[in-house]
Amino acid sequence: MIVGVPKEIKTDETRVALVPAGVTALVASGHTVCIERNAGVRSGFPDEAYVDAGAEVLGSAGEVWERAEFIVKVKEPIEPEYDRMRADQVIFTYFHFAADERLTQRTLESGCTAIAYETVQLPTGELPLLTPMSEVAGRMAIHEAAKYLERTAGGYGILLGGVPGVLPAEVVILGGGVVGANAATIAAGFGAHVTVLDVSLPRLRYLAEVMPANVDTLYSNRHAILEQIERADVVIGAVLVPGGKAPKLVRHDDLKRMKDGSVIVDVAVDQGGCVESARPTTHNDPTYTVHGVIHYCVANMPGAVPRTSTLALTNATFPYVLKVANQGWRAACRADPDLALGVNIADGRVTYRAVAEAFDLEYTPLDNCRPDPRNET
Repeated sequence: MIVGVPKEIKTDETRVALVPAGVTALVASGHTVCIERNAGVRSGFPDEAYVDAGAEVLGSAGEVWERAEFIVKVKEPIEPEYDRMRADQVIFTYFHFAADERLTQRTLESGCTAIAYETVQLPTGELPLLTPMSEVAGRMAIHEAAKYLERTAGGYGILLGGVPGVLPAEVVILGGGVVGANAATIAAGFGAHVTVLDVSLPRLRYLAEVMPANVDTLYSNRHAILEQIERADVVIGAVLVPGGKAPKLVRHDDLKRMKDGSVIVDVAVDQGGCVESARPTTHNDPTYTVHGVIHYCVANMPGAVPRTSTLALTNATFPYVLKVANQGWRAACRADPDLALGVNIADGRVTYRAVAEAFDLEYTPLDNCRPDPRNET
């Protein structure tokens, strides 16, 4: 199979979907790997390293998209890439379809097979290809919040961990999953007082057992959320509905209850955000203020630390890349039900229920899709 790795072109996206070690393994299995020039440079992997591993370095994204049967990316295709998707191609990346109707429609129109990192799911419920980036984003969320609490950044002017004789900041985390747990760990390490809200009592019990004494857990409901955001210096949005839109837990008018100069970091913004006033921002222009509350809503937070993020991501994704390359996507999905859950669009149909529900589209179970020889790669 011909595996293609284009350079990421989303604003401020500096990760790469395949490292030289992955190229070596693919080539050893008889596959061809073509990578766009300088695709890995910003993650610390020069073209020479890919050539030494056996890849062909091509001069443009167009050449990569045209040659490849199997495209491996980090972020979803954006406008300049829509016309490059085609019916005999498999694309494996973060898609987050439920937050982007135009991307969904254009992917359907292309006829390609879209396998989304974020919905590959283990029987335990774990999302193994989302987990590493959730770990990075959860940890980064506290770094960014601490920065924007500073008066010079427009914030309330407090130190996250306080000092002896001065109370620490109040950090409220909406969601106790991977993002929330990692955010809580870092915030607690800084010395902040942390409250984690979630609707899963088993998860809250687990967090109560493993977190340090300055982390409290609270069952999430409308009353509890309002009470906590009034006290909060920092609110971290860490809610996840696999493959679907995040619920709006903090409404626009709720911001009026919060302190001027407090900070919201909505990590769920790439799934529509769990704060109603959230809209995607970039690393170049990361924040805006609504009702005196600073919003940090960068949709690709791990892109700011591409070396760490690329290595963490490819450690998780590469075994699946190799399966698809070796077996073809249909056979790989038949053999691996976890991977099959990652198929969101196939043969011009939506095969993931949450995506269909987001835009009132027809849902077709993957098993009901007719095999198409063009898509058997």
